[in-house]
Amino acid sequence: MSIVRVSNLRKKYPSFELDNVSFSLEAGRITGFIGRNGAGKTTTIKSILNLVHPDGGEIEYFGMPLYGNEAAIKKRIGYSTGTINWYPRKKIKDIAAVMKDFYDSWDEDLYRQYLKLFNLDENKCVIELSEEMKVKCNLMFALSHGAEALILDEPTSGLDPFSRDELLELFETIKSEGVAIFFSTHIITDIDKCADDIVYISHGRIAAAMPKDQFKLKCMKDGESLEDAFLRMERNERAERSEING
Repeated sequence: MSIVRVSNLRKKYPSFELDNVSFSLEAGRITGFIGRNGAGKTTTIKSILNLVHPDGGEIEYFGMPLYGNEAAIKKRIGYSTGTINWYPRKKIKDIAAVMKDFYDSWDEDLYRQYLKLFNLDENKCVIELSEEMKVKCNLMFALSHGAEALILDEPTSGLDPFSRDELLELFETIKSEGVAIFFSTHIITDIDKCADDIVYISHGRIAAAMPKDQFKLKCMKDGESLEDAFLRMERNERAERSEING
C-alpha cells in the first residue's frame, strides 16, 4: 500500500532544478534516498513537506492530496532533519509538553520508552546536548506520536558507528509495525544494511527508483558494492554532462 505518492514534482531555482521527480513510499518498507550533495535530496524532502513550495507536481499522503489536507496529514507523519536547532534553551520536557498538545496521537508511554532507549534526560535544555544526543532527541519527537510515515533527512548524521547501527535496528522494528520510512543519507553502507527500496537522484532527476534487490541486479556490476555502483554511476553522469556541455 502506497503511503506517499510523489508525481512529477518540479522546483526551479536560478542554479538548480528538480525535474519531474516521481516515486512512492510503501507501508512497512524502508526507502533509502541517495545522491551526492546538491543533487536535490533536501529540496525534494522540503517540497514534499511543503516547507518550500513546488512549482508543479502532485503529492499525496494516505490517498489525500497534501494541499488542502496539510494539517491532518502532518499529524500522521514524523519528520526529522538530523540535529535540533530550535528552542535551544528549552528543556526537553517543555518541548514535549507543546508537542503533546499538537498531536492527538501523542503516546506518553512511547515517549518515555525513547527517552530511556536514547538515554536522554528530559530536564536538560537542547543547548546542553551533544550533537549525537540532539539527533536522538529530534528522532524521539518524530517517533513519539505513532507516525505512519517517517521522513528523515540525514538522520544518522553526527552519530558514531555504534549509534548508527542501533538506529538502523530501530528502523527495522518500526517498519515491522507497518510504518513507511524514507531517509536520505550520504552513508551508502547504511542504505545497504537496512533499505528495502532505493530512490537515487542525480542533478535533480530520479535516476532510479526500485527495490534494492532489483537495483543490484540492474545497476551493479559483478564484485561491486552498492557504494562502488553509486560512485561509478555518478562518474558516468558527470562525463555525459561534460560531453553535452562541450
